[in-house]
Amino acid sequence: MLRTNLSTRPFYNERAVHVLLALAGLVVIALTAFNAIRVISLSRQNTQLSSLINRDRDEAQRLTREAQRTRAGINPDELEKTAKAAAIANSLIDQRTFSWTEFFNHIEETLPPDVMLTAVRPTFTDAVTTIQMTVLGKRTEDIDEFMEKLEATGAFEDVLPAQQDTTEEGLHRLLLESVYTGAQPAPPEAVPTGSGTPATGKPPAAPAGRGPAPPPPSGRAARGGTGR
Repeated sequence: MLRTNLSTRPFYNERAVHVLLALAGLVVIALTAFNAIRVISLSRQNTQLSSLINRDRDEAQRLTREAQRTRAGINPDELEKTAKAAAIANSLIDQRTFSWTEFFNHIEETLPPDVMLTAVRPTFTDAVTTIQMTVLGKRTEDIDEFMEKLEATGAFEDVLPAQQDTTEEGLHRLLLESVYTGAQPAPPEAVPTGSGTPATGKPPAAPAGRGPAPPPPSGRAARGGTGR
């Protein structure tokens, strides 16, 4: 039996080749469709964004024209008068809220015996109260002590000398400037309750069966003084 293959070309599996070609074609078609959908979607987004940009540009131009018309219709003199009137009104409001009693309470608590306050001038600008004070003192150390005590109250910030000279009497005269906040000092802590006198300040109650408690000492005897 002759087993030699006398054909001029070998046999191929054409069916498998056709299947692979068909699959490749489907992949190409799917990618093409996907790209086409993306292009259409991006084109629509670009159109929408362009429309929004044009609308915003038109609105900006309209507002600019209105602002120019409004600016052209404003009288500069009247605007300046209105601004000055508003500043005066704000200053008056600040002056009404400024407490002179509270201010002089701070001065009374901090002013040394050898320092005199001769002038006070508050200034109200942008919700900030600036105080100018003219003080006289025999020694600069006393005035420095006064400045330190002012800052220690918490109601005065940045207490600084703005001007300094000497009077004919030989007294040191300083013009002090400070930002006044009006902060109140912290209230004293309550007396802790415990043994001895309670926080109410009343004498302790007498034990049962021993009669009333003796009255607390008064006057100088309470402080242990001798009357001198």
